[in-house]
Amino acid sequence: MKISLHWLKDYIQLEMTPEKSGEILTDIGLEVEGMEEIQTVKGGLEGLVIGEVLTCEKHPNADKLSLTTVNVGQEEALQIVCGAPNVAAGQKVVVATHGTTIYPIEGEPFKIKRGKIRGEVSNGMICAEDEIGLGNDHAGIMVLDENAKVGSLAKDYFEINTDIVYEIGLTPNRSDATCHIGVAEDLAAYLKINEGLTTGVDYPNLTNFHIEKTNLPFKVEVLNNEACPRYAGVSIDNITVKESPQWLKDRLNAIDVRPINNVVDITNFILHEYGQPLHAFDADKVSGKHIIVDTLPEGTKFISLDEKERSLSAEDLMICDGDKKGMCIGGIFGGIGSGVTESTTSIFLESAHFNAGWIRRSSTRHLLRTDAAKVFEKGSDPNVSVDALKRATLLIGELAGGKVASELVDIYPEPIKEKEIELHYDKLNKMVGIEIPKEEVHNILQAMKMELRPVDDSSLAVKVPTNKSDVVREADLIEEVLRIYGFNKVPIPTTVKSTIHFGSYPEKSDVIEIISNFLVANGFNEMMGLSLIEERKIPELLGINSESYVYINNTSNVHLNIMRPEPLTSGLQSVLHNYNYQQKDLKLFEIGKSYQKSDGENFVETPFLTMFVTGQNHVEHWSGNTAESDLYSIKKWTDWLLSRLGIYTYQVDELSEAKWSYGLSYRRGKENIVKFGAVNHEVLEHADIKSQVFYAEYDLATLVKFGQLSKLTVKEISKYPSVKRDLALVIDEGIAYSQIERATKKLKSNILQNISLFDIYKSEEHLGKGKKSYAISMFFQDQTNTLKDKIVDKEMSQLIEILKKEVGAEIRS
Repeated sequence: MKISLHWLKDYIQLEMTPEKSGEILTDIGLEVEGMEEIQTVKGGLEGLVIGEVLTCEKHPNADKLSLTTVNVGQEEALQIVCGAPNVAAGQKVVVATHGTTIYPIEGEPFKIKRGKIRGEVSNGMICAEDEIGLGNDHAGIMVLDENAKVGSLAKDYFEINTDIVYEIGLTPNRSDATCHIGVAEDLAAYLKINEGLTTGVDYPNLTNFHIEKTNLPFKVEVLNNEACPRYAGVSIDNITVKESPQWLKDRLNAIDVRPINNVVDITNFILHEYGQPLHAFDADKVSGKHIIVDTLPEGTKFISLDEKERSLSAEDLMICDGDKKGMCIGGIFGGIGSGVTESTTSIFLESAHFNAGWIRRSSTRHLLRTDAAKVFEKGSDPNVSVDALKRATLLIGELAGGKVASELVDIYPEPIKEKEIELHYDKLNKMVGIEIPKEEVHNILQAMKMELRPVDDSSLAVKVPTNKSDVVREADLIEEVLRIYGFNKVPIPTTVKSTIHFGSYPEKSDVIEIISNFLVANGFNEMMGLSLIEERKIPELLGINSESYVYINNTSNVHLNIMRPEPLTSGLQSVLHNYNYQQKDLKLFEIGKSYQKSDGENFVETPFLTMFVTGQNHVEHWSGNTAESDLYSIKKWTDWLLSRLGIYTYQVDELSEAKWSYGLSYRRGKENIVKFGAVNHEVLEHADIKSQVFYAEYDLATLVKFGQLSKLTVKEISKYPSVKRDLALVIDEGIAYSQIERATKKLKSNILQNISLFDIYKSEEHLGKGKKSYAISMFFQDQTNTLKDKIVDKEMSQLIEILKKEVGAEIRS
């Protein structure tokens, strides 16, 4: 956002250097990111000179060109080829000579070069006003007053001024600082408290506003008061649309707003003066002299000022005429056919307050990030609408000859009042870090135009002006006090105090650090997904009740409307993002939280750890020794991670949740540790992912609870070989893998080191109804001897008998 120092001085006395003013702006939370001395006309007319046309003859080779000689104060007159129809001998003109760079109203700057035009030498250019940034007229060259001095500089003739412009890094919450008066009010408060300023802000004088006649009445209906809490307007006739005076063009040029004509320029001026967007409708183009503020049916077509046809949403607030035809997307962008043109003689001038959320959603929906939309979505001041309307009306009378031709319409059914916040002195001093005297606190608040009401000795009630839409709680009010008091006045302590903390080991932070280090060391990359997500991205297959969603009023990114209720969906978005950048072989993990509502009122934040594995396990190699990720890839990392955390014992169950096509879960009793497996193909299709993804979801709180970091054990690797035997078991579908694990423990073997599931097979045709097959591997190893087959065979025979007895297993050959 750009702020003009000269413009600020219209409202407040600033007897200090521009640098000092910039420092104060930064002190009060309006960080100055840049300061520039500018000329109010682009390029400052540098190099342009005043000349006199000595001769003007028809170009010998082109009917529409003239061959002139121009005196620019040099020893010899310059021959210049000119295409303007109004050039004539004896005129005083603006000349750009060879090597001069000119800055047109539209387009890029360009340098004038000596050359030939249709066979005749041209040593420069005689300029029109739009070619040098002084106006929009291109009908012919500029003809100056006959007293203009030949050879003098154009910038001296036109008295080009300089200005200081600050580039302000305006944060999204500062609705009060979107305009020059708002910034001036902040400056005045600071200077009154810290520099002894005795005067306040010099507001524009509105006392001359009056209703002159009522020959052009307008009927106004607001049918959606939620989207438009206040709508004001007035009709003005006897208007002459023309170029704006230089002072107005200078103000707009300083902040990079292109002047257009006096009426449009006045509305832009008011936007940057009061922070109140206005819209002017050509009164003759408003059917029935009737304004209707309402939404239109879904899919209604609307052609906007940029000549694009837009399909409206049923939630786009429209300003319509008496035929319910849309003339403007309220608070965002005008339509073609109802705006001000050179032939306009009467207007209806709108000054409204629109709901910030409605504006943000529509501007985002149509990709229309206009200056008006940016102001409304921050939360414009509803109680400045009429003052801004009166100010604009007076300027239109002064600069365009306009006369008020109707009563001032002001539809404001439920006036928005100042919020009252209770401020406690002890909390203020605790948050600031020092004690600010009560009287100084009162002075600061009153300097910001806040009304005070004592509550008791320890607190007071403060009425916050409606232009500060971000000040809604006590902490916000304390920040306002500190801004004006001065951040730099709070001393930096010379000592650091800390409190000894006693907690159980391991603490959550220890577990998270170990997890992160372990996974990164094993080739995983950490991702950080947004806690916000689009509601429509959550697959119905997951079975999450929408009543448990935590909805948020996100005016910055309206489509991100809920907190993520589970971690899979946001993680798959990260996988898809990597896929789109040709990153197919992924090992990702995230430590975060999911959010849901419980019992309709309470909120539950669930910490989680997730892992995603997809693509090849290893980088492609000439030897072809690569393998696609599978269930055993994710199981390997799961088992290794749990071992690193000292979690060795748990029950294993087959997964039957909709997230996974197949997989396993580890638990202790009823407490889940981790669930992992292949993501359901329907979930992947919903996320627009075509490759298989393997996913593990850990309960982070359970990892912290069961983690035994201090009980890690190390043992020597056996020097004797191990023996692996496989079994294919046919069992009932209801039998879980954990039951098989428990059964194997009844063997009480000293040499059975490990058992693992490596395949699940289901086929009614081959196995029978209600049956499934588990393929399991057994690993035998003796720490003191090399195992003999007969010993292993004996163990396997005993194990098979146990499995037949305990789980009814049949050995599949």
